Amino acid sequence: MQGTGTVVVPRNFRLLEELEKGEKGIGDGTVSYGMDNADDLLMRHWTGTIIGPPSTVHDGRIYTLKIYCDEQYPDRPPQVRFTSRVQMSCVAPNGVVDPRMFHVLGRWNRGYTMETVLTELRREMAAPHNRKLPQPPEGSTY
Repeated sequence: MQGTGTVVVPRNFRLLEELEKGEKGIGDGTVSYGMDNADDLLMRHWTGTIIGPPSTVHDGRIYTLKIYCDEQYPDRPPQVRFTSRVQMSCVAPNGVVDPRMFHVLGRWNRGYTMETVLTELRREMAAPHNRKLPQPPEGSTY
C-alpha cells in the first residue's frame, strides 16, 4: 500500500496484464508488443512494432523496437531502442530513444505502459518536425 488507500500493483502482475493486452492486439493494430522469450521469468525483454502513420515519410513502414523493463519498472521507464533504422528527433544515432527528447520517457509516471510508449512514438513520427525527415532505406537495421 502506498499513500491513502492506493494499491500498487506488483511489477510481475502489471507485466502480465501488459502481456495479455499486447497479445490480444491493441486498438487499431498500428502498434503491438510482446515478450522476446517466454523463458524470461523476470519479463525484462520485449519487442514492439509500430506501423508508420499515413501521410508521412513513415507511411506503411514497419518499425521494430526492443524494450527493456528492468526490475524498477513500472516505477521507472523502460529502455527503448529501435532495431529498424529511423530518423526522428528523439532517436539517437544508435537507435536509442532519448528520454530527454521524448516526453513519455522523460516525464515517466507509473500509469504509463509499453503501449503508451509505442503509441506516443507513432504520434511523434507524425509531428511536423519528424513527418518529412529523410529516412534510411526501408528494412535497414541498427
